[in-house]
Amino acid sequence: MPRQKLKHFAEMKEWTHVFEPTLNRAERLETAGTWGPRVIVELACGGGNYTVALAERFPDSTVIGVDIKGSRMWHGARLALERGFSSVRFLRILIEDLAQYFAPAEVDEIWITFPDPHPTLGNAKRRLTSPRFLEIYKKILKPGGRVHLKTDNEALFDYSVESFREAGFEELRVLRDVYAEGFVDPLLQEVQTAYEQKYLKEGRKIRYGEFRVA
Repeated sequence: MPRQKLKHFAEMKEWTHVFEPTLNRAERLETAGTWGPRVIVELACGGGNYTVALAERFPDSTVIGVDIKGSRMWHGARLALERGFSSVRFLRILIEDLAQYFAPAEVDEIWITFPDPHPTLGNAKRRLTSPRFLEIYKKILKPGGRVHLKTDNEALFDYSVESFREAGFEELRVLRDVYAEGFVDPLLQEVQTAYEQKYLKEGRKIRYGEFRVA
């Protein structure tokens, strides 16, 4: 393993805003129900830039970036420290284990930003908007809690909209071009992941869906 990556891992072990229960199983018993009165979760947060940007816009919330890859997560965790955002947390777990680290009805909002589309039919169950994941989200979301999805992938978006409908979520907004002329939403347009910036330069349309637990 490269020396720089080892250094990053060592730093994260010392940071109190980073939880790595994959390395320390005892943390599993300490996090559920303790995150705060208003909780926003970003799934598959990658480098964590979007997590930090959400924390900047929602200072009264605890914003938690979830991913399994610590080498990416380090960047967001470091950025949160540099900007002095005490409400940011990072949780290094598999997303299918979410319900073990959040109490029932503890989460207000979930953001899924540019997830892997897993385009082959055989991998559909791995999509973060597949039925098995939506059932997990329903367990940890508060009544009326929301899920936000942003993606450039049209097939994944269409699949996701149908999945939310079939799972009983209320459809609040379905936008097939977030940057359409005349449409302005700072939350959707000004907060961008690195993938989103890349896709916009390539001329791809960015799609967004917002769904609420009925």
